[in-house]
Amino acid sequence: MCGVLALISGNVECDDAAVDLHEALYALQHRGQDACGIATSHKSGRIYSCKGKGLASKVFRDGAIIPELPGFMGLGHLRYPTAGTSSNAESQPFYVSSPYGLLFSHNGNLLDTEKLKEYLDIKAHRHINTDSDSEIMLQVFASQLLQTDKRRVDEEDLFTGLENMYKMTVGGFAFCGMVAGFAIFGARDPNGIRPLVIGSRPNPDGKGLDYMLASESVALDQLRFTSIEDIKPGQAVIIPKGGSPIFRQVHPQLSYTPDIFEFCYFSQPNSIIDGISVYESRQKMGLKLANTIRKTLGQDVVDKIDIVIPIPDSGIVPALSVADALGRPYRHAFSRNRYIFRTFIMPSQEKRRKGVQSKLNPLRSEFEDKNVLLIDDREVGAKKVYFASSSPPVTHPHIYGIDLATSTELVAYKRDRKSIAASINADEVIFLSLKDLEAACAELSPRTEQRFEVGVFCGTYVTPVSQGYLENLEKTRSKPNAMENNHNGAFVTIGDSMTTRPIVSEQRSDISLHNLLDDH
Repeated sequence: MCGVLALISGNVECDDAAVDLHEALYALQHRGQDACGIATSHKSGRIYSCKGKGLASKVFRDGAIIPELPGFMGLGHLRYPTAGTSSNAESQPFYVSSPYGLLFSHNGNLLDTEKLKEYLDIKAHRHINTDSDSEIMLQVFASQLLQTDKRRVDEEDLFTGLENMYKMTVGGFAFCGMVAGFAIFGARDPNGIRPLVIGSRPNPDGKGLDYMLASESVALDQLRFTSIEDIKPGQAVIIPKGGSPIFRQVHPQLSYTPDIFEFCYFSQPNSIIDGISVYESRQKMGLKLANTIRKTLGQDVVDKIDIVIPIPDSGIVPALSVADALGRPYRHAFSRNRYIFRTFIMPSQEKRRKGVQSKLNPLRSEFEDKNVLLIDDREVGAKKVYFASSSPPVTHPHIYGIDLATSTELVAYKRDRKSIAASINADEVIFLSLKDLEAACAELSPRTEQRFEVGVFCGTYVTPVSQGYLENLEKTRSKPNAMENNHNGAFVTIGDSMTTRPIVSEQRSDISLHNLLDDH
């Protein structure tokens, strides 16, 4: 899972797009803490970029780098590492000079990368520099756009290139792009699995409107963008310099099935995704979970529960609803280390375990000699009396941009509730049913019929998935260092040691092996 951003100012003389992009990165930092980047375009078409491993505060030195990134439009990206590597070279936005100076910020996964690599190598003759499917998608789009054979690109060319790219790709994704000096654009997969929203605001200089694309509405709200709407499945939008958004369906909508993981865990509670309030959906999850708890434990046991405790942060809202519905006291009994960030998106299972231990410290006085009900949103990690989860048990891999771990590392893998409880030393574990989870979100949807991507809970995915893909994914995720390499080679990177300006890396560790073949 990643965070993507794109911004274009109504004033082409503006040189501070990076200021707002930088602030928006902080609003979406929860979507990726492995790496981040910003790329801007001056009205002349010159591109400025800074990206590297680490949080936004580190990469941009608490904003000190931002004046080095002038431009009236730009892209932002926050990376959550998925299977493969997490090298500096895979920090985004990605850039290719031909054609027209293209940049790309991508969130999600492609399921047909081997076929696309073969196309790029044999037919398009385009070089792949990383293991990232985000770069593959950019290269495929660039190859399609190159076929225009024109000196200058226009909106129709971009739409045609996107339409052709969509014919070649399968997966769950949302992305933002930029053509140097000309336009920003964004699009969403034909099933709407990954989110993308657009908003506008009056330009501070009184020159038209500014437009912004983001993974979540919370970033637009923070920067006072309004008229926020979701990009629809299979839809693209282009915002040219000095112009207004142009929307087009570049692929027929196959379904409207956002990933339910956005609602039960990943997104900020104050975001609204596809017309559904994340906060209100979690409230409903808590109410439905309370009914399940009462049916499972019985009213006599419920009456003996001393306190309801959330496991921060996304367990807080459901726990409040559970406590209210059961009529039991609610307490914050975990002291959260604010310097330890999201453990769920750490690159390995061992790091996640250590991260949880460092992040959450129980307050002994709240637990001692009490019957405790713990409320979490996703994974079983606590070892206290009754454990209730506002989602079903995760039993299958996530294939659209979230590395959960291998199947055998999942606590619910080939276990029933009783054995799960025994494995975590709990008296009982209670899960919200998949039916109730879907209902909690669907009841808030503006659409009369609302389905979701729920493959992690049942093994049935929105898109076709080959058994070979799943087997390869398991192998990749089981490699000890599959997501912990630290090679350089980025377009512009920021390392641990910094000079006064961004550093261009000299290391070439991530050059594609295609150039080492003996068949040419």
